[in-house]
Amino acid sequence: MRLAMIGLGKMGANMTRRLVAAGHEVVGFDLNPQSVAEVEQVGAIGATSMEDAIGQLDVPRVVWLMLPAGPITEASINQAAAALSPGDVIVDGGNSKFTDGVGSAMSLQERGIGFVDAGVSGGVWGFENGFCLMVGGAPEMVEIVRPAFESLAPVDGYAHVGPAGAGHYVKMVHNGIEYGLMQAYAEGFELMAAADEFSLDLHQIAELWRNGSVVRSWLLDLTALALKDTMTFDEIQGVVADSGEGRWTVEDAVNRAIPLPVITASLYARFASRDVNAFAPRLLAALRNQFGGHAVLVEDSAVTPRPKT
Repeated sequence: MRLAMIGLGKMGANMTRRLVAAGHEVVGFDLNPQSVAEVEQVGAIGATSMEDAIGQLDVPRVVWLMLPAGPITEASINQAAAALSPGDVIVDGGNSKFTDGVGSAMSLQERGIGFVDAGVSGGVWGFENGFCLMVGGAPEMVEIVRPAFESLAPVDGYAHVGPAGAGHYVKMVHNGIEYGLMQAYAEGFELMAAADEFSLDLHQIAELWRNGSVVRSWLLDLTALALKDTMTFDEIQGVVADSGEGRWTVEDAVNRAIPLPVITASLYARFASRDVNAFAPRLLAALRNQFGGHAVLVEDSAVTPRPKT
């Protein structure tokens, strides 16, 4: 099939490469001309604008957006819709909030344009291993894009999970679970790193657990890779960002009164990682000094404890 890929960052470019390798025709557009030139080198058809990309498609036209969630995606959906006709399909493959997808589907339905939300997992390894695709939308619209979904995904790695919004909802929860798994690995390996008396080789242990252990996973495979080069690992700062989907997972859980203690704690751990001199720990240290005369540290020097009264 022929489709337009709008947004040729790491994910969009690798998806384009995988589609082209599978025999599909992909018209690629990005605001960065260099990104367009790079996918042209692997067989994609370059476009100078979204309208140019859409103009090179066959009916029913499929426009796949791989863009940052929020205003950019919303504006691009509106821009694409203006150039499309009834029966055409817009696919949002970014990490958009599921409620945005529901709204987009309703708005586009009034124009007769289909909307499909595709949660995409696989990261930078997706080109080689395939992308896991969680897809929401009307069955007839999903069917139009199905050949591309099946080429992008590994065996059994694609599913139509429900109506519009369902794809991004499942991907949101997927990312929330990912937060919890990553946090558990990080805490366990931190504990072993602190056990100085054993001089544990953390890379060796990660490799060991990859084989037959009940905690083996792809994230553990990546842990082993991260710990392989200790010099590079030691240079990494422990500041962890969040894409928004972990927050949305926790917010949705609150709205539904579903307890998510692990996922919530992992989200808060990411917040805490961004402030090495956070207010709360400083206040805790000050309070211990006030009531117990415990020493506090200021710029690597200990402050004399307050005399007990």
